[in-house]
Amino acid sequence: MPNDPRRVAAQFMPASAPTDDADMFELAPVSLWLEDFSAVREQFERWRAAGVTDLRAYLGENPAQIAECSSRIRVVKVNERTLSLFRAKDVDHLVHNLGRVFRDDMLTTHVDELEQLWSGKSRFVSQTVNYTLDGRRLDVLLKAVILPGHEETWSRVLVTIEDITELEAMRRTAAASELYARGLFEHSPVSLWVEDFSSVKSLLDDVRERGIVDFRTFTNVHPEFVERCMQEIHVRDVNQHTLRMFAAPDKATLLARLPDVFRDDMQQHFQEQLIDLWDGKLFHQREVLNYALDGNEVHVHLQFSVFPGHEARWDLVLVALTDITARKKAEAYLEFLGKHDVLTKLKNRSFYIDEINRLERKGPFPVTAIAVDVNGLKAVNDQLGHAAGDALLRRAGEVLGKAVEKPFQAARIGGDEFMVLLPGIDERGAETVMDSIRQLLEVNNQFYSGMPLSFAMGAATSQDGERLEAMLQRADAVMYAEKRAHYDDKNG
Repeated sequence: MPNDPRRVAAQFMPASAPTDDADMFELAPVSLWLEDFSAVREQFERWRAAGVTDLRAYLGENPAQIAECSSRIRVVKVNERTLSLFRAKDVDHLVHNLGRVFRDDMLTTHVDELEQLWSGKSRFVSQTVNYTLDGRRLDVLLKAVILPGHEETWSRVLVTIEDITELEAMRRTAAASELYARGLFEHSPVSLWVEDFSSVKSLLDDVRERGIVDFRTFTNVHPEFVERCMQEIHVRDVNQHTLRMFAAPDKATLLARLPDVFRDDMQQHFQEQLIDLWDGKLFHQREVLNYALDGNEVHVHLQFSVFPGHEARWDLVLVALTDITARKKAEAYLEFLGKHDVLTKLKNRSFYIDEINRLERKGPFPVTAIAVDVNGLKAVNDQLGHAAGDALLRRAGEVLGKAVEKPFQAARIGGDEFMVLLPGIDERGAETVMDSIRQLLEVNNQFYSGMPLSFAMGAATSQDGERLEAMLQRADAVMYAEKRAHYDDKNG
C-alpha cells in the first residue's frame, strides 16, 4: 500500500533511533528503576490482618519496620543514567550496595511513599535524599507508578529519580540568606519599619496632575491632605527593637495604636517629609518626636529610604529610627546650665545680660526691672555655714520662680542679688508683682522653720530714650535704700 502511514513514518525515522521499549528504558536521560514491590504488598496485607489501620502511626511506634519494608523492594533493572548518577560500575555493584544509597534521611521520607501506596494510590511522589556510592549526597525528586497489568501484585513499579541537588542547594542558600536577613532585621539595635507608601505616591501624583506646583503652599493651605497621607501609610513589619523602644507588648498592639505613637507635632514633621518626596528625595533623614505607648517621649533620628527596585511605586520603604532621647535630654540639660543658675533654678547672669541686650533692641517698652536682694545672707553664712546660706538662696529661687512667670524673667545675677525683668510693664504693674512676691515670702516662711527669708526690693521703669543700664541703676538704688532701712529698723 503506497500510502501506508507506517511506511511514511519509517522513512523519517533515524536509523539509530531505538526500536523497542528496552532501548528507550536504557537510553532515557533520567534515572529509571524497574522494581518489584510485591513483597511490600504482602507485608501490608499481613499488617492489615493484624489490625493495623494507621500506617504512619504504626511505623512511628515501630521505626525498625521502615527499613524492613524497604529491604523487601527488589530491583529488577536500572538504566545507564542510574549507574552514572550513583557512580556504580554495573547493576550488581549498585544492587549489592543499596544500603549505602538509601540511608539516613531517606528512611524518613520513605514513610510518605509507603503511606501513599497503603492508601490505595497507584502512584507516589516524594522529595528525598540518596547517596552515590562514593558518598556524595543527592537531593532527588522521586516519582513512581505501578505499571498497568500489575496493580494486583505490584510486581512491576517504574521509578524515576531526578537529581535536584543543585536546585536544592540554591534553595537552601536562598533560605539561609532569607533567615540571615530576617535575623539582621529582627535583632537590629535600631528600630526598623517596613512600610508601603504606594497610596501616598498615588495621592501626590493626583495633586501633581491637578497642576499644583508649589506643594509647600498647597500643604499649608490643606493640612487635611497631610493627615490623609499619614493615614494611607501601611506598615508591613517592625522589628523587636521597635517593640522595646515604644513599650509595646507585641506587633499587633503597636500597629493598632499607631495614632498614640505619631501625634502632636508629627504632622508638621511629616509635611516636610512629603515635601522631600515631592521633590524626588527618596532618601532623607530628620529628627522627630514620637511617643511610646506608656506616654513617654521618644526623640528619634528618622532615616527614610525607598528600597532599590521600588522607586516607581514606593511600595517597599525602610524607615530606621534611632533613639536619641538621652542625647536630647543631655542637650536640654546643657542648654539649661547655660542659661540657669544651678542653685536657685532661676535664669543666670549670662541669660540676664543677653536679655537686657535683646530688650534694648526690640522691647517691648516700657521695660521695668525689680532689683531683689536677700537680707541677712552674710550673717547666716557666718553663723550657720554656707549650707544654711545656700538653703536660703534656694528658698529665694522658689519664691521668685513662682511669682514671676513668662514673659517675665527672674535671674540671679550675683551672690544674693536677683533681678526681675518685666517687659511691657509700667510702675503699677511692677508694684503688683512685688506684692505677689511679698505674699509668697510669707507663705514660704510659714512652711520653713528656722531663719526667715527676707527681701529688699526696688523697682524702676525705663523712660523714653533712656538706656536700660540707667534704669537698672535706679532700681538698684531704690533696693539699697530699702535694704538700709531694713537694717536700721533691725538695729534700732
